[in-house]
Amino acid sequence: MSLSLAACTGGNDPAESDGPPPTAEEIAYYDCLKGQGLEIWHTDSGAPRLDKSQPPDEVAAAEKACFALLPPPPSPQPVPPEEMAAAREETACMRREGVTWYPDPKPVTGEFDDTKLTREQVHSLKTTYAEQLRKCRRPGGSDDGEGVLGG
Repeated sequence: MSLSLAACTGGNDPAESDGPPPTAEEIAYYDCLKGQGLEIWHTDSGAPRLDKSQPPDEVAAAEKACFALLPPPPSPQPVPPEEMAAAREETACMRREGVTWYPDPKPVTGEFDDTKLTREQVHSLKTTYAEQLRKCRRPGGSDDGEGVLGG
């Protein structure tokens, strides 16, 4: 439940003020959370955000009570064909380098899909296969895999 709110919670990040105004669904959900006793703040565009400093058990209880009002997650934005081709080449390169289990990119976004990997495989990409990852990483991608591999 909290995972779907990851993009909607946070501190006063300047990028958050650049977003679109809140939807009616988003306002209803955050009004419900506020009605459950949680503190809510608003970005410059008026989008409501949950104050992260609140006790996790209180947040979880409020999210559970308001779950039916939770807006659907935004649809993933497709990447341009050249970015998808680069993501596929990264996978092919890693496999040529001996990392046969390196996952295919997500079909719409071209993002690295680490949901198909074990914890040990993710760790080995950061250690044992770090050099192969740097060699195969597409231009504009992270050189160390930290952003792609969840830090």
